[in-house]
Amino acid sequence: MILDFTKMNGAGNDFVIIDNRGLDKSLKKDQIARLCDRHRGIGADGLLAVEPAEGKADVKFRYYNSDGGEAEMCGNGARCFGRYTARLLGGDLKSLTFETIAGTLRAELIGNEVCIDMSDPVDLTMEALVEGVGSVHNINTGVPHAVVFVEELENCDIIKNGAAIRYHDLYAPNGTNVNFVSIIESQHLAVRTYERGVEGETLACGTGITACALIHHLQTSAPSPIQIDVRGGETLSIAFEPGPDRSFSKVTLTGPADFVFDGVITI
Repeated sequence: MILDFTKMNGAGNDFVIIDNRGLDKSLKKDQIARLCDRHRGIGADGLLAVEPAEGKADVKFRYYNSDGGEAEMCGNGARCFGRYTARLLGGDLKSLTFETIAGTLRAELIGNEVCIDMSDPVDLTMEALVEGVGSVHNINTGVPHAVVFVEELENCDIIKNGAAIRYHDLYAPNGTNVNFVSIIESQHLAVRTYERGVEGETLACGTGITACALIHHLQTSAPSPIQIDVRGGETLSIAFEPGPDRSFSKVTLTGPADFVFDGVITI
């Protein structure tokens, strides 16, 4: 199969994106893993596919981690997906909607940045005790995330500690993504993320920093928006409206979505 693709990155989180609106590209798990392989393929944290919507949205969003497994949502991927799809559909689109496993989302294009309306978070658990780790906060912002606050983020062993939580029995059988957070100021955090499916640290994780911002608000009452520095060097913004009983609505993620190159590969 000859595959046309576009490489994009959102705050250092990089993706292979394909147009599958004709549903003529059927990629197996091992093929996706090879495409994402940084030595034998294109290299990416995951693969995105644009497919026809089943409902009233403009298109359908499909996301696969670099191991080839499908995931419900990816915040940085959603921004890249929004900008790519706007180019694909043509015209002067300023916004579009797309279906995901986590619900129908809206993307607003603002120059090179994209603002994503995130799904309302669920499955909140504060101060869960994880043996050998300590206190961990959990929330699902489209995919499950564990949040751990640390004082020295640069010296934190992300791979060792992230894997210990990701594979802990508390999160069996599917595991969780893990975020390590340090507080810079009341409305400014720094975050490093161990991503499930990548099985290592990524330069950014949109759903992860969203989880961190919401947990930080619950702990400190820090107001919206909250700025977050990611490993890729960029600063992204999380806005939200707190509700009763530790709920949230109108959660948005704003940050860059950059084209890297277009290409063709035989698989």
